[in-house]
Amino acid sequence: MADVAAFAASSLLLSYFPVHPAAFSRRKPLSPSSSHSNHKHSSLFHRSTALPSVNHRAISTSPSNSQTLKHYACVASKLASSGRLHDFLKIVEDIITSETITVSERGHFMAHIEINLVSEGIASVTSRGGLDDVLSFLGRAEKLGIMPSNLLDCSVMKAFTAACRSLVCQGNLEELIRLLETLSGYGAHVKQLLDPIDTIKVFVEERKPDMAIRYSSLFSHHQLLVCSIIQEFGKKKDRWCVMRAYEAFTQKFHGTNMYVCRSLIDACGLCGDFLEPRRIFEGLLAQNVTPNVYVFNSLMNVNNHDLSYTLDVYSHMQKLGVRADITSYNIVLKACHNAKRVDLAQEVYKKLKQMTAVKMDIITYSTMMKVFADAKMWEMAFKIKDEILLAGMKPNIVTWSTLIDACASASMVDYAVQIFEEMLLSGCEPNAHCYNSVLYACVQSSQYDRAFRFFNSWKDTGFSIFNSKRGCRVVIPFKPTVATFNILMQACGTDHLRATAMMDEMKNIGLSPNYISWSVLINIYGNSYNMKQAVQAFKAMRDTGVKLDVIAYTVAIKACVQNRNPRLAFMLFDEMKRYQLQPNLVTYSTLLRARSQYGSLYDVQQCLAVYQDMKKVGYSSNDYFLKNLIEWCEGVICNGSQISEEPNNDKRYKLNDGKEHNSLFLEKVAAHLHRGIGGNQAVDIKGLTKVEARIVVLAVLRTIKENYQQGTFIIDDMIIISGTGEEQAGASSNEFAVRQAIIRVLEDELGLQVLIGHRSAASVKDCTFVEKKRRRWAVHEIMNNSFQDVEVRILKGGKKVLSWDLVK
Repeated sequence: MADVAAFAASSLLLSYFPVHPAAFSRRKPLSPSSSHSNHKHSSLFHRSTALPSVNHRAISTSPSNSQTLKHYACVASKLASSGRLHDFLKIVEDIITSETITVSERGHFMAHIEINLVSEGIASVTSRGGLDDVLSFLGRAEKLGIMPSNLLDCSVMKAFTAACRSLVCQGNLEELIRLLETLSGYGAHVKQLLDPIDTIKVFVEERKPDMAIRYSSLFSHHQLLVCSIIQEFGKKKDRWCVMRAYEAFTQKFHGTNMYVCRSLIDACGLCGDFLEPRRIFEGLLAQNVTPNVYVFNSLMNVNNHDLSYTLDVYSHMQKLGVRADITSYNIVLKACHNAKRVDLAQEVYKKLKQMTAVKMDIITYSTMMKVFADAKMWEMAFKIKDEILLAGMKPNIVTWSTLIDACASASMVDYAVQIFEEMLLSGCEPNAHCYNSVLYACVQSSQYDRAFRFFNSWKDTGFSIFNSKRGCRVVIPFKPTVATFNILMQACGTDHLRATAMMDEMKNIGLSPNYISWSVLINIYGNSYNMKQAVQAFKAMRDTGVKLDVIAYTVAIKACVQNRNPRLAFMLFDEMKRYQLQPNLVTYSTLLRARSQYGSLYDVQQCLAVYQDMKKVGYSSNDYFLKNLIEWCEGVICNGSQISEEPNNDKRYKLNDGKEHNSLFLEKVAAHLHRGIGGNQAVDIKGLTKVEARIVVLAVLRTIKENYQQGTFIIDDMIIISGTGEEQAGASSNEFAVRQAIIRVLEDELGLQVLIGHRSAASVKDCTFVEKKRRRWAVHEIMNNSFQDVEVRILKGGKKVLSWDLVK
């Protein structure tokens, strides 16, 4: 039997087996099969370059077959320990597959393999980067009857952990997943290799939703991990990855899981998509699946901005027999708060107080308190605080913050300070929002010195509160934030030196000024008429890497306007547009105030362009701009300095109350001024009131006057259209009044002689010359027997300068 074993064993055994010296008298080269020279990772394993041939007679003199197999197992284990894993497998394979070895002898051989030495070799090869060889070894070992799970001891798992971390650092996530899936298939606890939550975050950062779902499937609690994956993508506002992760989950795991649906709805809400949750909800109902209360709550919470839909979902929940919990009612209260429906919130709150099955929590009271506070119902808000104490609850930081915010918004500084002190006495540790609200209340009520006193006092002493767990008073250090310094900078007024000192102090404690900090500083420089420093601060803001937004540009534009530098203001406005920043209403209003008097056509055209841009984005017209436009138009009659009275005090200048109507005639003014004076023009005043028609006509006259002074002649006629040319009931009286008002402007105020006629049937009867203000005017009289319209041709020096045609 010893001879049979010798024939079955590989020649590799002879390098460790003690044979007679005569056996080495002849040497034969290794066969290709025994040397494994064709393996691609041969450098990882130490193999003999020359082994002696087998002397079967020497082996036959061994003690017993059992001892021989035991010795073979020992040698194979030593080969594996030295990293020669495939040599180990060759020995095992030769013995186990030998037809002359009995089943009992095979079991005897396998029992004597030293597993710890094999594990030691696996760990060694893994540490040297031989993952492919190790995985191949484990697969071949499993086919030979060696359980891979028995080989994965602590040392091997430690080596695999290091290998996994290395793959994560290299970004080789596909190889990581393949390794973890293989090890999981061999029964390894992959949770020991990497922390699941941290690993999921890696997949989220790399935007690998499919790999993340594959990784989660390796765990028994995969549903919870899928929820975490979807939520993490939602926090990143990555809607595509959210939906892709859900699709991968449904493909890998069949059926509907309520926890995953809830997470999907919440993630869509974080991504700003409130329509997809509605489709998910409708899809569940179409499948005759009744969502649980958590799905309903998430759906209502995502759509809390839509009170009508929230109430519909709540009603649907009751119809399906799903019992609402306190979270459901809290979300309904939140929806009422967002819709500013105080009455409805009071009804829900009253119903809750009468219910015994549902107990209100601190969130319920805090939400209701915020409803009253935002509605400026201060007494009701303070009453809620008393109800919290009567219910045996302790107000939390949200409750105190809501009360302090309410007082700060109403500029009730004393109440804000009182509530803040009560919070400290109750043992609640204040956060930055609380003490910033106290400072903000001081600034809003112009108590600037008090704000600085609080700030300096808190820096020196901190906040002393009673710690119930320790049973003693503790001091909480005051940690100012960027928002704290921003509020205090607003308290500096026009003292730019103090504001600069506050910004320097902010930098000294390791805080970086944000765009609000720089905007406040620029505004302070502008208010103090320090234009040079304002521009320097704006440039410094850009140089420090702070992203310029619409607020920063608006503040800089305001500083330019305050310092009478409209040119720079419009340059900054154009720069905003180049950077694709959308101006807000404050930006437009500030620009329209950039020129207190419109001195030239270019100024008016520039402001009209701003006005038209404002209208395109949906903002309403600006009455201040209308007043200045009227003043500019009146300059056609006299200079701005010679106007005897303010135009807006004259009843003639009472504009139409409708904002949309005001914008209509401003658009007409803009169209005429931007079109220029070359070519045939038609001044359309249909649908305008008398004063509006007056402004349009005078605006065009002012434009012609300025261009004529620059040497530009009018070649073609200009037509003023006051109607459609057809008589209409109810409209003729207004059109007649508008037409008469324009005639009065031309005759009485401009000194032009106007005769009435109809342009289509007009014929020149006579020509008269009128001397006025050292100018010679020629007026062609046009007669017609129908509607009273007028065409006026003004000549100067024998050349036609302008012609008017008021056509009904």
